[in-house]
Amino acid sequence: MRFHYLELLPVAVYFIAILLLGLFAKKQPDSEENRVLEEDFILGGRRLTLPVFVATLVSTWYGGILGVGEFTYLYGLANWVVFGVPYYVFAVLFAFFLAPQIRASQLFSIPDQFYKNFGAAGGVLAAIYTFFMTLPAPYLLMVGLLLHFIFGWSLWVSIIVGAFFSMIYVLTRGFQAVVRTNELQFILMYAGFLALLIPLVFEYGGIGFLSAKLPPEHLTWRGGNTTFYILAWFFIASWTFIDPGFHQRCYAAQTPQTARNGILASVGFWFIFDFLTTASGLYARALLQEQNVHPPLSFPLLGHQYLPPLLSGLFLTGLFATIMSTAVSFSLLSAVSIGYDLLKKFYPAPKSSSLYLKTGLAITALVSVSLAILVPSVIDIWFILGNVFIPPMLLPLIACYYPALRPARGWALANLALSFSVSLFFLLLAIFQSPSLREIHYPWEMPPMYPGLAVSLALFGIGLLRKRRGGN
Repeated sequence: MRFHYLELLPVAVYFIAILLLGLFAKKQPDSEENRVLEEDFILGGRRLTLPVFVATLVSTWYGGILGVGEFTYLYGLANWVVFGVPYYVFAVLFAFFLAPQIRASQLFSIPDQFYKNFGAAGGVLAAIYTFFMTLPAPYLLMVGLLLHFIFGWSLWVSIIVGAFFSMIYVLTRGFQAVVRTNELQFILMYAGFLALLIPLVFEYGGIGFLSAKLPPEHLTWRGGNTTFYILAWFFIASWTFIDPGFHQRCYAAQTPQTARNGILASVGFWFIFDFLTTASGLYARALLQEQNVHPPLSFPLLGHQYLPPLLSGLFLTGLFATIMSTAVSFSLLSAVSIGYDLLKKFYPAPKSSSLYLKTGLAITALVSVSLAILVPSVIDIWFILGNVFIPPMLLPLIACYYPALRPARGWALANLALSFSVSLFFLLLAIFQSPSLREIHYPWEMPPMYPGLAVSLALFGIGLLRKRRGGN
């Protein structure tokens, strides 16, 4: 497949722009106080205003755009049911019940809360889980798929190139670079999908065209899936409560009110973007279904075939911006989990925080690139990570902010270890019984999250009962 030079020009300009914005982001004044240095690198000095908060949160939270295209191409409107509605609900709950408390705590990260409330063992487990939760593997895979689609490079080479461009400026500027690039990416992600959707509507029509061309189940809320499968994604949406990107933005906000109002405003922007992406995915299925389409590439293929070169280039740029905004943010978060929450906690050295964080970024790159090559499906990576790490983290993290829901430390630690182990066991059982990592069949069609959450609820319930009865 050959691309017109006008398709490649906006993409080239974008890559140059983000490198310049990231590498030359404003560097905070040097300080001899280690906490100030860390606060600048990890949280940008806690100075996020409301508009910047919204821009960085909206762009970071919506990185899985090729996965959204894949899901919509395969299942239609179910995309909005799976990746839209439940996340709005949990985000609103987060805004009212967690965001102000997070900002008021003056901590740096989720593992900080676990160190404070559940001791060293709790902090270590939380740091390890947070590291895997924030691995940018699915987003590096998506950048790699786009580069492979455009230039024809081997997928593994494309993934490595995408990792380089997604991480290089985090090394020197940290959160400041993330925020600066997110502001540009926020604009481009909306501009790109408007450049795709508006011409398609004018050329082919709206609902009538889609109803005539799409399989009937694509316009139903389940999209041909079982209710059990859809329900599993609703539980995965509880990831919002433990999402390190949400927590980092709240820690970095100017005030608790900025954090709460910023999340509420972001929900409105996500609703608009979900409309744009779901509608575009329906057009992709309607127009491309007679071709041999790789579903994760349905969006870029649609733009390439049905838009003029310059508009197609703008749309490709919007796709890169949407994905890389999350890849950059998650790279920093994973680096913080290793460098700040693990290495520095146990090997403190007053002037080595930067080295620890850079070591964390190197480990992040190695693990993420390996996972992206090993499991080349965005949806499968999301599903696996969500099923394994939500059960051990969800209830303990909520309990950090609401002491009445906090059992004795031993019960919380048991939850962190056992609910993770149970979820991992059921996942491994499914993998061993499946033909490949690309086609995992879960026993009794039960995602590993369910038994893990059952164990977590049982341990917390028993722990709270004993606490109220005065037991240990």
